[in-house]
Amino acid sequence: MEITASLSELDKVVTYLDEILPSHAIVFLRGDLAAGKTTLTQAIAKAKGIETEVTSPTFSLQQCYGAKDGTHLYHYDLYRLDHEEFMQMGLFEEFEKEGWHMVEWGSDELKAFLEGVGYNVVTIDIEPTPNGRKYKIKYD
Repeated sequence: MEITASLSELDKVVTYLDEILPSHAIVFLRGDLAAGKTTLTQAIAKAKGIETEVTSPTFSLQQCYGAKDGTHLYHYDLYRLDHEEFMQMGLFEEFEKEGWHMVEWGSDELKAFLEGVGYNVVTIDIEPTPNGRKYKIKYD
């Protein structure tokens, strides 16, 4: 699925994700610096009723947000972390937790590993356009 949306139309992307994703999902967000990966995560958090400020977990690697309905949103920034370091830190176990796991800068190696152990991984490629962003959503 491909959705083009401006910042004010981001709810179209969030609504679509709500329709297709189960309550436990791993979502790889792909795009250049400033493509809008954290902005999409912020829109998802807002739609889930999360009132805490959502920021990129660049230095902490992971943030966890709890919604009023008891669901959780996990946000990862793996920009400086390769697959082996990720595994050595034990972060893989975090994906067992119920909720949506939004992964910025996840490697192809990590995606292949997660799929190999049975996870369905959604990939959203984000590309800037003159009028907003193009979101290419791949979900099998």
